[in-house]
Amino acid sequence: MQDNKVAIITARGGSIRIPRKNIKLFSGRPIIEYSIQAALQSVLFDEVMVSTDDHEIAEVALKAGAKVPFFRCEENSNDFALTAEVICKVIGSYREQNQFFNKGCCIYPTAPFISPELLIQGYNLFEDKKFDVVFPVIQYSYPVQRSVHILHDSKAAML
Repeated sequence: MQDNKVAIITARGGSIRIPRKNIKLFSGRPIIEYSIQAALQSVLFDEVMVSTDDHEIAEVALKAGAKVPFFRCEENSNDFALTAEVICKVIGSYREQNQFFNKGCCIYPTAPFISPELLIQGYNLFEDKKFDVVFPVIQYSYPVQRSVHILHDSKAAML
């Protein structure tokens, strides 16, 4: 079976703490553009898409080279929507269009320091170690509810 990979960039329009954060300028470019460009330049993905509920974000995403094949439902566009629920809905929406992916990568839209090299490194780790999931982590002091702890063989579990 041939790999068919999708990059899903999750960018809802209703940020409360920093309004319009996904398209605010960062070093002269909309911040979401960094994630889109890294995904495209990595040449890992058959499709780089933005999951959004916002027409302005969609316009910026399309201009940056991503696809916006459908808009996010209201249920997954509020402050309580979980990333996993958004991804499941995206995969389900693709299935409804008879488009299937067997590998996916979630990239947040406010990650200006992501690079094609980091994406490739993560993908190689995923493939070489036969992991189910690979995600970046850093040491931090709060909130503990989102923390993970390292298990054996470089695996992690939610605390």
